[in-house]
Amino acid sequence: MCSKALLDHFSVLSDPRQVWKAVYPLPEILTVILCATLAGAEDFVEIERWAQQKLAFLRRLLPFEDGIASHDTLNDVMNALASDLFGECFTTWVESLRESEPDFVAIDGKTSRRSHDRSADKAPLHLVSAFATTARLVLGQEAVADKSSETTAIPILLERLARDGGLEGALVSIDAIATNATIATAIGNADADYLLAVKANQPTIRGEIEAYFAEAPASCLDTFEDLDKAHGRIEQRTVTVSRETDWLNGTCRFPGELRLPAAASIVRVAAKAELKDRYRIETRYYISSATLSPRTTSRTRRAQSLGDRELTTLDLDVTFKDDQSRLRKGHGANNMAIVRHIAINLVRAVTDKKSIKLRRKRAGWNTKYLQTLLGTLDR
Repeated sequence: MCSKALLDHFSVLSDPRQVWKAVYPLPEILTVILCATLAGAEDFVEIERWAQQKLAFLRRLLPFEDGIASHDTLNDVMNALASDLFGECFTTWVESLRESEPDFVAIDGKTSRRSHDRSADKAPLHLVSAFATTARLVLGQEAVADKSSETTAIPILLERLARDGGLEGALVSIDAIATNATIATAIGNADADYLLAVKANQPTIRGEIEAYFAEAPASCLDTFEDLDKAHGRIEQRTVTVSRETDWLNGTCRFPGELRLPAAASIVRVAAKAELKDRYRIETRYYISSATLSPRTTSRTRRAQSLGDRELTTLDLDVTFKDDQSRLRKGHGANNMAIVRHIAINLVRAVTDKKSIKLRRKRAGWNTKYLQTLLGTLDR
């Protein structure tokens, strides 16, 4: 069957069409869209044409008594499906795949720039997604109106992921836009620890942390040097951690100044990246509720970089052409982003050494390999 465990998790979805008009069953529509996306189709026209060519294969999975729905029908159904429930189904499916609790979770925001609709004065779709770096699974996503709303979407996403202890013991890393007490509290309420960036848009606390590391005696600091070679570059990192954080929670603070609950470590990461034709030097600062060691922090920094890359450029933008998506009506853009996340999780589960791009091409060429992808994560 076509990833039966996956379809079972999405069986709670209500068909948004009038019953007497629904010629093509919803499970068949979802199967067509997922299979074609895995096989390299990038829009509904390509999905329909691929499915017409592979109808014999699809009929081994489900009846398809009336053949393949038109691209307009596929588009209309995905636009009409409730995106919040679709996202819930995705999260519960991913939860069923995990063999252990995530040890590190990277949360990042991304905009599908061409999903805007100027005629309706509608901004592009912006998503906040969570990625478990060890299991290499996209855990969930939440749509937001724009980047400025990430701080309201992230707690919703965290609450969903934290159900049944889903984030217990994890270290959750988010970019500086989410470095505030509300987000830190939400992570703590999920029985997880935070690792939050402090950047130039938080000049007061950043200045204080910079001054602390400049003046602190060596006995208060723990340092580890690491060398990372990946993606055509060499990065040398010097990670310095201090667990003296009482001054962060002191009462003599400016009104409105950033305070994070249960801060246990402050971190400085001095990185020198050697690229093909230049060097790049930067220093990053973090606050964490975990009692970190420099070695652990270096490992989580690598994991965070992996999560950021895999949630954005490497997979959704380059491989799945997400940044070029023109879906602009209803819930289509959000729901198709979930389909692409499903496809990413299925493709990554293969243990061969081929790239994700090549695995998708192979799935388009070879239906036996496609069926392998569909069944890889079944339980």
